[in-house]
Amino acid sequence: MLVHHEEHHPHLFRQKLRVNLEIFDDILDHISDHPIFQNQSNNPQLPISIQLAIFLNRAGHYSNAITLEDVAQWAGVSVGSVVNCTNRVMVAVLDAHDQFICFPAGDSEDSDLARKFAESRTCPEWRGGFLAIDGSTMDLFTKPGYYGETFYDRKSKYSLGCQVFFSFHLHVQKLI
Repeated sequence: MLVHHEEHHPHLFRQKLRVNLEIFDDILDHISDHPIFQNQSNNPQLPISIQLAIFLNRAGHYSNAITLEDVAQWAGVSVGSVVNCTNRVMVAVLDAHDQFICFPAGDSEDSDLARKFAESRTCPEWRGGFLAIDGSTMDLFTKPGYYGETFYDRKSKYSLGCQVFFSFHLHVQKLI
């Protein structure tokens, strides 16, 4: 099914695994030689591409949107295999952390593209930075008088969202 989606339905591939085929292949190339995928047992592991697909399927869906049983049924494997595949790929990805996660130099072409994107799609003030941390909330004592319902959060409280924005020199530029 994975190969079929790659070749004939790339939009379904992206929907299920949350990455483009090129990114999938790049990750696969980086982790394929990891010793975690070597097996001295009479029971061979699943192909690394299938293990990566299982991992990405789980990682790309939040909370009750997917269960171990859902992934096992989709991949045609046992629940235990889903757990093992997830753990193996996570070990390989974490070991390759520095290859996968890095910040571009402030004067690079990638940085320039990021600045242009931020200016065109978000706040022009964010043009000078590259990293925003979002998610912390500050609880309010009571429902605000103006637009009160817009402050009601997923935890059934009234709160303000906090966002920190960093410049390319890792200085806090704004606290919103």
